Amino acid sequence: MKSIEMVGRTVEEAIDNGLKVLRLTRDKVKVEVIDKGNKGILGLLGTKPAKVIITVKEDYEVIARKFLRELLDKLGIKCEIHIKDEDNILKVNLVGPKMGILIGHRGETLDAIQYLLSLVINKNNDENSYKKVILDTENYRKKREETLVKLANRLAYKVKRYNKSITLEPMNPYERRIIHSALQNNPYVTTHSEGEEPYRKVVIEVKK
Repeated sequence: MKSIEMVGRTVEEAIDNGLKVLRLTRDKVKVEVIDKGNKGILGLLGTKPAKVIITVKEDYEVIARKFLRELLDKLGIKCEIHIKDEDNILKVNLVGPKMGILIGHRGETLDAIQYLLSLVINKNNDENSYKKVILDTENYRKKREETLVKLANRLAYKVKRYNKSITLEPMNPYERRIIHSALQNNPYVTTHSEGEEPYRKVVIEVKK
């Protein structure tokens, strides 16, 4: 990432000077204040300029689009790439014919590409500036969530009726959270996860 050090009579002036040099707006950079400066006595004696380091933020949309285009071209998949960067979440939606190949068995391929994209997006970020990535196509995420919620409620009914716990098939963390969330307020059953990744499973059992 490109960084420059700038000075000014005040912090704001130093930032403005840097933005003019970079030809960018405030939302495109990160600012680290090195020295707030000192106006001195009557603005004459003991004056000290403010100093800041201005770092250009990563253009996540450009990075994501380049990575996905190269990957999809290698896979021979033609589709449009729609990207929104909002609320610190990079939301990517792929639109085209025959997108089932990108979804894979229960979303495994889509999850794998999402994981790779997240690695690319966050390669220069620390845990305090981590950028969440959501990759979707054909509204699969919402449809899958609705399916899992229905499954959770149906199995919870069976657990309560037969007083016997049920262990679901292995799921990724995202899908397990959906099951846990769907049943967290159920008065009759409780849930927990057991096992090691990638074979970790949700268990639904009667509340004691």
